[in-house]
Amino acid sequence: MHRRLIVLALLIVASFAHADTKPDLLRKTTPSLPLPVPLSEMSAATRDTISPVMKDATIRAICPPEEFIAHADMYKWLLDHPDRTAAAWRKLGVEAIQIKPMKDGGFSWKDNGSELVWQAVAQSATGRIWFAEGHVKPGFLLPTCPVKAVAVLNHSEKQRQDGDVSITHQIEIYLKTDSKAASLAAKILGDSATKMAEQGSEQLLMFFSGIAKYAHDKPEKLREVLSDKSR
Repeated sequence: MHRRLIVLALLIVASFAHADTKPDLLRKTTPSLPLPVPLSEMSAATRDTISPVMKDATIRAICPPEEFIAHADMYKWLLDHPDRTAAAWRKLGVEAIQIKPMKDGGFSWKDNGSELVWQAVAQSATGRIWFAEGHVKPGFLLPTCPVKAVAVLNHSEKQRQDGDVSITHQIEIYLKTDSKAASLAAKILGDSATKMAEQGSEQLLMFFSGIAKYAHDKPEKLREVLSDKSR
C-alpha cells in the first residue's frame, strides 16, 4: 500500500487530476448516493457549507459497494477515529501518514506541501457526511491547489445465519477545485488519472474496512493495534 492510501486526500488528489478528462460523464450517468441525513434536516450552516461543493463539483466519484464481515460498533468507532485507524495500519506494518485530531472534533493532515482538514458535518444510523478543505500538491511539477470536498458514506448491516454481521458500505466524493490546475494535472497524468480516481475511492473504503475486519478476525490483537500509544 502506498502511504497516501489511507487518507481522504488520496481521492481528492486523484479526482482533481482526473477532473479535465470527462468532467460531466459520471455526473450525468450515475445516480448520486442518498444522503444519510436529508439536507432539510441539517443546520443552515451545514447546508451552506456543503451544497455549493455538491452542486458545482469539479468532479464526482463513486466506487462500487464493498461488503465485509466485522463488528458494527467497531466499524463505526473507526469512522469516528481516523487517526487511530491510520495508527493501526502503521502498527500492522503499512506505511501511513499521520492524521491528527483537532480540538473542534475534526482532523488534519499535512504532507509535502499539502494540508487538509476535515470533519463529520452530519451523520445517522445509515451513514455520515464529511466536509474537507485545504490545499493539495499532487506532484513535484504541479502547483498547489485549493480544494473543497464532500464525502457521502452510506453503510448498512445484515445479520448472517452464522451469527456474524455483514456490513456493506459505499462512498461518493464531490470535489471542487481550480479548473486550470486540474487541466494541467490531467495533461501530465494522461489516461492513468481515470484509474487513479477509481482506485482512490475503493482504497478509502478499505482504509476503514481493513482494520474493522482485522479487529473481527483477531480480537486478541485488538488492544495492541488500537492503542493510542506508540503511533
